[in-house]
Amino acid sequence: MAIDAATVRRVAHLARIKTPEDRLEPLAAELNGILAWIEQLNEVDVDGVEPMTSNVHQPMRLRDDVVTDGGKVGDVLSNAPKSADGFFVVPKVVE
Repeated sequence: MAIDAATVRRVAHLARIKTPEDRLEPLAAELNGILAWIEQLNEVDVDGVEPMTSNVHQPMRLRDDVVTDGGKVGDVLSNAPKSADGFFVVPKVVE
């Protein structure tokens, strides 16, 4: 895919980037060079290569997925002005 000055002008307009007319041809050449480099990446054989999330191998640290109440009901309710049966007591706001 080749990029010409008209394409660069259109992309610059869509991106709201003011680009002088004399810079359109050099920008098109630079973008074509970048696309050529990306095409070279398609030639790399990646069969059998695992996807990476980092360049350093680290095992995933997982914990057991256990549902609990947090065990801190007393600590949480100690800050409440009023509580009853493990719940906050608040004034009624809907009639």
